[in-house]
Amino acid sequence: MISRRCFFEVGGVAAGVAVLSHPLLARGAERDEKPNEVSLPPSLARLKARKSEASPITREERSERLERARKLMSENAIDAIFLTSGTSLNYFTGLRWWGGERMFAFVLPAKGAAFYVCPAFEEGRAREQISHAPNGERPDVRTWQEDESPYDRVAQGLKERGMASGKLGIEETVRFFFADGIAKAAPQVTLTSATPVTAGCRMIKSTHEIALMRLAAQVTLSAYEAVYHALRDGMTQPQVESLIAAAYGQLGFPGEASMEVDKYTAYPHGSSTPQVIREGSIVMIDDGCTVEGYQSDITRTFVLGKIPEKQGDKMKKVFDIVHRAQAAALATAHPGAECGSIDTAARRVITDAGYGPDYKYFSHRLGHGMGMDMHEWPYLVRGNATKLAPNMTTSNEPGIYIRGEFGIRLEDDMHVTENGAELFTPQSPSLEDPFRAA
Repeated sequence: MISRRCFFEVGGVAAGVAVLSHPLLARGAERDEKPNEVSLPPSLARLKARKSEASPITREERSERLERARKLMSENAIDAIFLTSGTSLNYFTGLRWWGGERMFAFVLPAKGAAFYVCPAFEEGRAREQISHAPNGERPDVRTWQEDESPYDRVAQGLKERGMASGKLGIEETVRFFFADGIAKAAPQVTLTSATPVTAGCRMIKSTHEIALMRLAAQVTLSAYEAVYHALRDGMTQPQVESLIAAAYGQLGFPGEASMEVDKYTAYPHGSSTPQVIREGSIVMIDDGCTVEGYQSDITRTFVLGKIPEKQGDKMKKVFDIVHRAQAAALATAHPGAECGSIDTAARRVITDAGYGPDYKYFSHRLGHGMGMDMHEWPYLVRGNATKLAPNMTTSNEPGIYIRGEFGIRLEDDMHVTENGAELFTPQSPSLEDPFRAA
């Protein structure tokens, strides 16, 4: 299975390929059916597209983000920030640019006009996208030929803006050799982290961003529920993952999920071992979709059919512990609470129930920030003193993993409100009926 990160880079194409290529879904084998016509299980066929509910981020919104970034630069004594390909570039400008060894960059000063540094042969493609960015009518685009230094273009742009000896914030995903090249081309410039600015902006979501993430979570849960009702004894991982892609196709957004079965559910991020669902199997489905660039990340753990007698009571007990841990984390999350305290609340429930100490069975942090990246600031982990603020969004995903037996994780996406926190989707009520409405 391709990773979800790669999946979103190729957009919705992969979903369409998965739907048409899998023998469970591809039709045309029967005489009276048209070639390539797709047949879906009833639970998937009933899904309705929700694409019309999502509106893209506007240029005006991105302009507001740039002004917020400039304010944070001033507060953190940073004269400019440097972004290359990735979600921060898209967040501030709307540009989608492939990574590579040829540097394409956006430099935003705290004062003065922003500028771009672009390979000369890519100028046309760059200007096409930049025209939709804030202040894209008359952009400052500095090109470099294949035998020239892009770092000299950055140094010159900084010098012209009075920052020949200023402080340049480097976005956290920028490749080392780009930063090293700038350091050599502009030795008087001090390089520092841009994270106080980029994360400072991105951690706090707008009303529009919250709406997109809420929709993404709802879409993911709808896809999971439809697939759950289509599962049958003997299905393989590729078959189930094709069903998930097909469900997302029906709903109108690109997405995928991984599936683990029985003892492999005790591996938090799965196993490479091929697996098959059987009646009574415990199943874990994890991942999500993207809606106008914003992510969901949801995990559901359940049993296909009747819970097996041999481990049934233990499975139910562990599910209940994890459910209570997730609820405890939700109840603890509120503006002003330290991120680490949310992890502590969930971990205490699990440890007190006999599945401790520390990371013995609950082997990962409670959660991670979410937005345009599936994992971004802030992180709900022990020792993180960052204080929650309204409109932060994170995962809430406690788990208990018993090697050689089974694992149970429940994950929903959490939104910090003015007075507390909410989940975008309802907690899963049970192993036997994971999507029952409360």
